[in-house]
Amino acid sequence: MGIAVVAFHDGGAGAVGLVAFLRLAPTALLTPVGTALADRFLRDRVLVWSCFVRALATGAAAYVLAAGGSRVAIYTLAVASTAAFRLFRPAHSALLAGLCNTPFELSSANVVRGLLDSLSTLVGPLAAALLLGLSTPAAVFAASAGLSVASAVLLLRLSYEAPRRERPRPLGELTHECVEGFRALFRYRDAGLLIGLGLVQSLTQGFFTVFVVVLALDQLGMGSPGVGLLIAAFGAGAVASSLAATTCITGRRLAALEGIGVMLWSLPLTVSGALPYAPVVFGLMCVIGIGSALVDIGLDTLPARIVPEGLLARVFGVKASLTALSGATGAFITPFAIDRLGIRGALAVLGLVAPAVVVLAWGRLHAIDRAIDRRDEEIELLTGITMFRPLPMPAIDGVALNVDPVLLAAGEEVFHQGDEGDCFYVIVDGEADVIGDGRVIRTLRPSDGFGEIALLHDTLRTTTVRARTPLRLYRLDGCYFHSAVRSYESSEREADALVLRHLGTFAPAR
Repeated sequence: MGIAVVAFHDGGAGAVGLVAFLRLAPTALLTPVGTALADRFLRDRVLVWSCFVRALATGAAAYVLAAGGSRVAIYTLAVASTAAFRLFRPAHSALLAGLCNTPFELSSANVVRGLLDSLSTLVGPLAAALLLGLSTPAAVFAASAGLSVASAVLLLRLSYEAPRRERPRPLGELTHECVEGFRALFRYRDAGLLIGLGLVQSLTQGFFTVFVVVLALDQLGMGSPGVGLLIAAFGAGAVASSLAATTCITGRRLAALEGIGVMLWSLPLTVSGALPYAPVVFGLMCVIGIGSALVDIGLDTLPARIVPEGLLARVFGVKASLTALSGATGAFITPFAIDRLGIRGALAVLGLVAPAVVVLAWGRLHAIDRAIDRRDEEIELLTGITMFRPLPMPAIDGVALNVDPVLLAAGEEVFHQGDEGDCFYVIVDGEADVIGDGRVIRTLRPSDGFGEIALLHDTLRTTTVRARTPLRLYRLDGCYFHSAVRSYESSEREADALVLRHLGTFAPAR
């Protein structure tokens, strides 16, 4: 907010839009590179360095501004700070998914993060408004630098189990890895659609960046602190929405909620053009805040349910890159729209862009929600398997995404002793007998898994498994089984211990 006030005093609404564009546009190039590193190395360390770079750039900007230094230097440092911040969010989203074990945990974690974001959006502008009233924008910059250092210190205390990574390719292939993040949006089209709606929201946020300053300083005559008060109203709406989400969000229908949130970002802008009165505008800023919280919950949760874990940081990085470009574009064109249409006309026209896009995408959003609901049922069953229980959310989601249903009649064999082992199985309904050397060893029931010995030891099947009743199974190809179990030490230990227990019960005759 401090940089927007500095820009407005330097050159009015046009300067606000231009500075916002110059802050956001470079991140469209830098963020994919940074998030490719986050898919190579420990993501928490990438976050720490992001915080330190932001603190250094923002602190330096505070010093230059307080010393009456070059405006070019201040704006350049603001660009560096923004780029570091834009890298933080996608790496954080990818890491957060890896810290959760169930869909409910992931959606709940993003609800809580959204609440904290909303609180910061409320408290931050109020604190900035207070600092601007008592001091200068340099104080806002200095406070931001201190908070960035505090974030880095907190991250240094984080402890978690990271997945095993393949040996990183040479740094010369970093460009290819960045491109993979963009290709993933076409390969995983539902994730591409959700991120596309995020771009529409970001475009509207670019409009908002300019409109909120012009409304406060020009239309409503509230002065510099008024910018902070309007953004604080936005934050209050986001906090209220996030608090409500903590009690009623179950992780279902998140795609539809994202669509509703995108619409709530835009429609209040149109209304504020028709009713430019301070109490009305404050209320409309609250509504936009509600929309922001709804968008964030869906947009931070669902792509992590659709895209493989090893690509997550890059996909979130592409999202950050494109949203930065979209937001920059929105901020850049808004002053031209104001010149052509006036402030009220520009608010009316630009506020209708997002609702039109959401209406076109509404059917597909419901289809995404139905597919996620079905996968949640599969995950609930899979997490009952001992070796899958330690897996973080992205890994167990990948398992669920790749299971195939199998139906067998009573008396049919799933596999025979001595067969090649290529799949792992989980019983959904029914019972099956495990038969070794012609005798029944045990009976398998719903939620039991089998077939892991041949896969983990690269041997032939040690037993026969035959349906005792009509049987409904999930079948997981061996390559996906290995990828999930061998990628984490905890799940690998559980799998090896299970194999030893089974072999201790029965070892086939040679």
